[in-house]
Amino acid sequence: MLSDKEILEESKKNFEIRIGEDEVLNFQEVFGNELPVHIEIGSGRGEFLIKIAKQSPDINFIGIDLKEKRVKTLYRKLFKEKLKNVRIAKIYLNEESIHFVPPNSIEKIYLQHPDPWPKKRHFHRRIIQHSFIDIMHKLLTHGGFVDIATDHEDYAFWIVEHFMERQDFIPINKKGFTRETDEGHIETYFEKKKREEGFEPYFMKYRSK
Repeated sequence: MLSDKEILEESKKNFEIRIGEDEVLNFQEVFGNELPVHIEIGSGRGEFLIKIAKQSPDINFIGIDLKEKRVKTLYRKLFKEKLKNVRIAKIYLNEESIHFVPPNSIEKIYLQHPDPWPKKRHFHRRIIQHSFIDIMHKLLTHGGFVDIATDHEDYAFWIVEHFMERQDFIPINKKGFTRETDEGHIETYFEKKKREEGFEPYFMKYRSK
């Protein structure tokens, strides 16, 4: 029986994306196929990433997270699941670091319940800023999608307002959001917990022009 350390080491061999300085990934080499690539930013417990990868074996997924504890949890779960269409990148996405993803190569980006940073003095920490939307636009294919979910009403309106101010994304929902779930919706532990507390999620989807 493998120790936890051995499990982590073995899982990293199979699922870690190691990015060299000034390296641009070749997804065909990373995944061994030419299937489309989706990215989840902030994979947390890995529930969404693993479930959607199981639902969509014809899509490659990259989970991105920076926190060591979360990344280790992802590796442990992936060791058990043996999913061939998932890779993990431990990196903070910004203008300097996105060089490792080929421009206009990602078909969909997911942000599942990003930290709303509810206090006004912390608004600058919210991931949805125009600078970050710029980054997502650079990564997405023409016609690619951004899927965002949040249970925080103020943050939902913040997100809608930011995308409304832009010309490079088209909202899929007339109001910029919906409270209805798509077919095959994946409910994470966090989402279920917040629903039980009375906080229904807002779902937002935008298409890149």
